[in-house]
Amino acid sequence: METNTLTEYIQHLELRLLQSDLNAHPEYIDELLAEDFEEIDNHGQIHTKSDVIDWLKRKDPNLPWVFENFRVKALSDDVVLAVYSLRKTQQSINSAGSIRTSIWHRQGKHWKMVFHQATKLAGASAL
Repeated sequence: METNTLTEYIQHLELRLLQSDLNAHPEYIDELLAEDFEEIDNHGQIHTKSDVIDWLKRKDPNLPWVFENFRVKALSDDVVLAVYSLRKTQQSINSAGSIRTSIWHRQGKHWKMVFHQATKLAGASAL
C-alpha cells in the first residue's frame, strides 16, 4: 500500500474507533483492537483492552474530533506508528488538545491497534 493511501487508511481506522457507537457495533472492537492491546492515558496510567473498551462504550459517538498533523511511519512491513494531534471540535482553535501515538499491526488482511498513548498538551502548538 502506498504511503499516502496507508496514512489515510490508518487515520480512517483511528476515526472509526473514536466516532463509532461501539454499543451498536460491538464487532468493531475486535476488528480494530488487537487482543493484547494496551494504552497509556494522558495521566500516565496503563490500561488494558477491557478498560479502554469500557471508556469507548461510554463516550459520545456524536462528538466530532479534529485530527491535525496526522502521519504514519513504517516500522516494518506489517507495523506502523501513527502520530497526530487531536482535539474535540468544541474546543477552541487555540486549545492544545493532545498528541497521540498508536502502533498498528497488520494481522492477515486487517490492521489492528496494539498500543496507544495520549499526552495532553499545555501549549497551543501540537508539534
